[in-house]
Amino acid sequence: MADVVEVLVPGGKANPGPPLGPSLGPLGINIKKVVDEINAKTASFNGMTVPVKISVDAKKNFTVEVGTPPTSALILSELKLTKGSGATGTNFVGDLTIDQAARIAEMKKEEMLSYNLKGAVKEVIGTCVSMGITVEGKKPKEIFADIDAGKYDDKLSKPYK
Repeated sequence: MADVVEVLVPGGKANPGPPLGPSLGPLGINIKKVVDEINAKTASFNGMTVPVKISVDAKKNFTVEVGTPPTSALILSELKLTKGSGATGTNFVGDLTIDQAARIAEMKKEEMLSYNLKGAVKEVIGTCVSMGITVEGKKPKEIFADIDAGKYDDKLSKPYK
């Protein structure tokens, strides 16, 4: 039976200290190799916290599975913000484009509940509601009507999953 360690690490900057070292040390594997593989796989998420799952079998072979950061973290990264609005609905701190929302939906497609890109983009935009972020210059709830009316079908009709 394999041992499984699940941790949150900074993208591209994992190190053998906590939380990895203490979790992996008792398993008897080369921690440096694990850290190097995690850093290689999470380099594109630099500056974000990334969920990582390490499985170690009886022969001390390991596999590293990298999840994706939360949608809110991807939105903040896309807009180069440090945090969302403290007064959502009245104070807006950024503006997301449909193309940026589609890019985030593509990154998260394994974890999204939607069957198509249009639905996944609506999930991403739903996160913007609680963060105080507008989409295409409008409040997120107003964009849903535009998406349903087909205004962005040229950008959102690509194959998904």
